[in-house]
This record gives sequence, structure tokens and C-alpha cells, in this order.
Amino acid sequence: MKKNIVLSTTIMLATFFIMSSFSSKRTVNLSHYKIADNTYTYSVPNKAEQELFASPVIAPGFSLFLGKTYVGFKEALGFKESRGDYSTINQFGYLGKYQFAKATLSMIGIDNPTGFIKDSKLQERAFTAHTSRNKWILRRDIKRFKGKYINGVKVTESGILAAAHLAGAGNVKKYLRSGGDYNFEDAFGTTIGYYLKKFSGYDTSHVKANQKATVI
Repeated sequence: MKKNIVLSTTIMLATFFIMSSFSSKRTVNLSHYKIADNTYTYSVPNKAEQELFASPVIAPGFSLFLGKTYVGFKEALGFKESRGDYSTINQFGYLGKYQFAKATLSMIGIDNPTGFIKDSKLQERAFTAHTSRNKWILRRDIKRFKGKYINGVKVTESGILAAAHLAGAGNVKKYLRSGGDYNFEDAFGTTIGYYLKKFSGYDTSHVKANQKATVI
């Protein structure tokens, strides 16, 4: 019996020492997780602050505003003619952003409508050349009627030039000199008076009146 007890005790002690030899006592360094000994305070808005910010703060908006500049004039007219689409050709064969007739393009030196419709820079140059021609043709009428009212619409240089783009300089002369009695409307029902009003007051002063303006 004593032998059995001694044997059992010996086996237990041996097992304990064997298991102890495989154990390790590792210490984990947690110092880098430690928060600095600063005082952290948190606050919520008081009643006065809540009332101050009860309504959302509206940030100022920013947009590209061309106003009554010459660029604004071109863009407004181009949008009215074609929604600013350089590649459009309407059912009557008018071309591009500013809806030019082929005969008008030929007059300012453009004889390739296919190339014209693909060239936005050429279309812009064509508009300036055509506007310069119209300004020369209408130079006396601009001087005579600018600032006056016809059918309740104030006549301006930009309005006259826009109307000339719509109806031709000759028809604009007739309209102005008749005091608005001469009626003209295009195939869509747009009148000279409408263009005089819609495109009134833009700065077209730097457009040079040139009888023979071309894109060449």
C-alpha cells in the first residue's frame, strides 16, 4: 500500500515538473495603448447655442455667370438657336450652333458645310464675322434708334444685331423704320420684336463694323 502511495506521488511530481518546463511566463507590454494623462472634456450645446444653430447655415453658391458680356450674348443667342449644339442641322437645313444658312456661310468665306458642322472654332469665327457685317449694314439705324422704344421694347445695339441674325439686316431696317409696323416672323413664328427684347442690353461694343468681314 505504501509503495502504491509513494509511486503515485512520484508520478504526480514528475508530471508537474514536466508540465512546468513547457510553461512560459510572458509579460505583454501595453504601454503604447496608454492614453496620455490629459484632461478630456466633452460638452453639448446649451439652449442659447441650440437656438442659434436651429436653422441650417446656407453656404454661398458659385456659378459661371456671363451676364451681359459679348460672350454672354453669343451663348444666349446660340442656346436660343440650337441649345448650343454645334452639330445640329434643323429641318430647313440651317447649320450648327447659330443656325447659319449655306448662302450666308458662302458670303463669309465658308464653302464646306460638312467641315463647318464639325468645327466649333470655325462656327464661332463665322458668328463674329456675320455680326460684324450686320453691324456695318445697320450702323446708321443703330445710331438712330438706340435707346428708343418700339412697341414697348427698348432698342439696343445687341437687340438689333440679334434680330439681324434672325431676320437679316434688311428686314430689321424695315422694322425699325416703320416704327414696328413691318411684320416678320421666321418659320417657327419668332418675330423681330421678340429678339429685340430677349437680347437687349448686351455689350457688343467691341464688335467692329466691317462690310467685308470673312473668316479667312
